[in-house]
Amino acid sequence: MAINRSILRRKSVEESLATADDPERSLRRDLTAWDLAVLGVAVAVGAGIFSVGATAAANYAGPGVILSFLIASVVCGLAIMCYAEFASTLPVAGSAYTFSYATMGEFVAWIIGWDLILEMLLAAAVIAKFWGVYLSDAFGLFGVDVPTTVHVGPVALEWGPVLVVGVFTTLLAIGTKLSTRVNSIFTILKVGITLFVIVAGFFYVKAENYTPFIPPSQPAESDSGLHQSLFAFLSGLEPSTYGVVGILSGAALVFFAFIGFDVVATTAEETKNPQKALPRGILGGLAIVTVLYVLVTVVVTGMVPYTALAESGDPSLTTAFVLVGADWAGKVISIGILVGLTSVIMVLLLGLTRIVFSMSRDGLLPRGVSRTSPRFHTPARLQIICGIAVALIAGLAKVELLEEMINIGTLSAFVLVSFGVPLLRRSRPDLARGFRVPWSPVLPILSGVACLWLMSNLTVTTWLRFLAWLALGIAIYAGYSYRHSRMGRDGDSVAASTR
Repeated sequence: MAINRSILRRKSVEESLATADDPERSLRRDLTAWDLAVLGVAVAVGAGIFSVGATAAANYAGPGVILSFLIASVVCGLAIMCYAEFASTLPVAGSAYTFSYATMGEFVAWIIGWDLILEMLLAAAVIAKFWGVYLSDAFGLFGVDVPTTVHVGPVALEWGPVLVVGVFTTLLAIGTKLSTRVNSIFTILKVGITLFVIVAGFFYVKAENYTPFIPPSQPAESDSGLHQSLFAFLSGLEPSTYGVVGILSGAALVFFAFIGFDVVATTAEETKNPQKALPRGILGGLAIVTVLYVLVTVVVTGMVPYTALAESGDPSLTTAFVLVGADWAGKVISIGILVGLTSVIMVLLLGLTRIVFSMSRDGLLPRGVSRTSPRFHTPARLQIICGIAVALIAGLAKVELLEEMINIGTLSAFVLVSFGVPLLRRSRPDLARGFRVPWSPVLPILSGVACLWLMSNLTVTTWLRFLAWLALGIAIYAGYSYRHSRMGRDGDSVAASTR
């Protein structure tokens, strides 16, 4: 019973805030609401903005994919409001991990921190891998032949991912503010390219392509066995596409275009006036991203019929331009994708390091790696370690096979943060909150349930891999983290002094 109680030990808000005052493990508060909004746009607008809407329109919802995006943005907005309340109440590095420690106890916090490491490590590696692929494609479009791999002895290493991860690891180690300035330049460039493509696409839009806005439902080909969604596996229902069901299925697909906003909350400890800046920055970034995605979707479904996109096999915004004879757009979009992925990698590297930093500072991972640089006030050593890990995975492994693991790691964090808001309201109603989710506990619970539904749309294979990752995390917690936790050691010290 003692062990069961101790794994549920909670870290009070005051204790969490006090950890940020450790002079050897403190971060400089440099970021503003604008910086946070840019980080949100940077991580959410990548290659997906040019493809996910077209894919959802072709295979699920037709022109009704516009509604799918609005539904997805509302669900994401609910979860992000929960993040904003927590981050403005508890402006400490660690995001959902830190929030869970204060509401659900150490074991749950460890699990969610472990999930966030999975999300950001794989996401950074996958995006870096795709960055190398799109770099090669960009060279090919302009007639430049550059080999994408170099051989280091018997090992074939893709140099593109290693290069981009190395550059941003260096920038982040030198300073978060400098990195955000560089990131702002890339973000402004990719938003500019996106707006240019949107404006150009509007000249090809035909009103008749929006009819029918919600195509009639029809049976869909389905995956079987471990490759079908968990919901389909458990329910045994016959799959269908288009119609209202198609819009909801499209919402589940396009929701993942918004994943990444939780990364912004990891910078809470580096934000000036976090009580005001964090809610404004996070929600402002979400609003910008929603507008961009909806505009791209309006263009892609208005340029060509959704049936033409479905027949193309691999639908994207480039497909729509090619079908209307505007082949030049391929080069512009290729550059937009490359620029877009560049800033995504930086934000994910930042988020990964801040999660590990926070868990290390609490003793759940080795404390030595959480020391910050006296000169730069960043966890430079840890940033380099994380950068090397991401570069090696991206450069050597077929990490793109594990893409869905990113989604399940993120959604599990969304669920716990959503349910955590009413718990903290109940246990600590006295805390000053820079932002409050309206209509609590109804909206936070609705957010958590919606995210659970989205998780049920992931494949059985993804769930099995996720459970294996959790089993590994539990083994590490039992073998190391439980015994080295600073909360546990402090509790043991108090118990010994009272004997």
